[in-house]
Amino acid sequence: MASTTQFLISLPPKPPYLLSYSSPSKPRFINITCCLSIQQARNDQTTSSGSNALNGLRVAFAAGGTGGHIYPAVAIADELKLVNPTSEILFLGRPNSMESTAIPSAHFEFKSIPAVKLVRPFFSLRNLLLPYFLIKSITKCFTLLSKFEPHLVVGTGGYVSFPVCLAALLKGIKVVIQEQNSVPGIANRFLSLFADLVFVAFNSTVQSFPRKEKCVVCGNPVRLSLKNSVSKAVSRLHFFPWLEKMEGSSEEIKVILVLGGSLGANAVNIALLNVYSQLLLEHENWFIIWQTGVESFNEMESLVRSHPRLLLAPFLHSMNMAYAAADLVVSRAGAMTCSEILATGKPSILVD
Repeated sequence: MASTTQFLISLPPKPPYLLSYSSPSKPRFINITCCLSIQQARNDQTTSSGSNALNGLRVAFAAGGTGGHIYPAVAIADELKLVNPTSEILFLGRPNSMESTAIPSAHFEFKSIPAVKLVRPFFSLRNLLLPYFLIKSITKCFTLLSKFEPHLVVGTGGYVSFPVCLAALLKGIKVVIQEQNSVPGIANRFLSLFADLVFVAFNSTVQSFPRKEKCVVCGNPVRLSLKNSVSKAVSRLHFFPWLEKMEGSSEEIKVILVLGGSLGANAVNIALLNVYSQLLLEHENWFIIWQTGVESFNEMESLVRSHPRLLLAPFLHSMNMAYAAADLVVSRAGAMTCSEILATGKPSILVD
């Protein structure tokens, strides 16, 4: 029988891009059946004790639905693998979904579960079978967690994380949740009652949780790929290969990256639909990379005329390339998008 040890989480120094940042006066401890010490070491050096503690660590992530829930989990998993490559990572999410393609492309193991979505209003007839499907989903999660035997389950919000975290709690596995937004959703608000720790991005978010003593303000995690340096020239050739044969100075080229959200932000998409043709006509050195969102792509594709200086895509998996290629980012003001724009230092126009 495994002996009970302590799980020490050392908070990083104050990020330069956060206006306000709080950390507890003492490190927070939770009981766990293995010792894990995560310490911020930007010089890529970790203590030998911290490295040994991470050997054999298994972490399951419950993430899905939108990019705002998926990529914080990917960022955390990236850091865990960076600290110790022997860590085992498993992602749980819906089949035939955004996460079912995004997670394998990030080189992590993915298993599908029958996630249950709560329809609003709550008393809708479509929610009559919700308890049945929820029990079915929890049962599947329980089976997958029993096989993987994680030391920790990390939920990043959304209805996909709900049955996974409930199954983990039933198995007695430690659960932590991460909230990206200033106001938490239903799933994270409920799970916070039973989670061991709640990581939040903003000081104001703490007030939204009933058990404030569990909250740790630490900002939003940003994907490791966005921190890797990619040249602007190489990134632009990735999206517009014919630029290599283009005459004239490449410095005159301006690339606008338009992000309509992972699922699709109608306000951004419709606004660009009305002006893209005129913009490209009046500015011969302008290029547009347009992520419409998965649910809006077919409609936008049917309405947008093909143009050599316009790239239309439902979802951009190579976001590091997209940010590196861009001179300006136009996007809805999602919490994770704002964090990534801050991390990449790109000028932006944000639509609330």
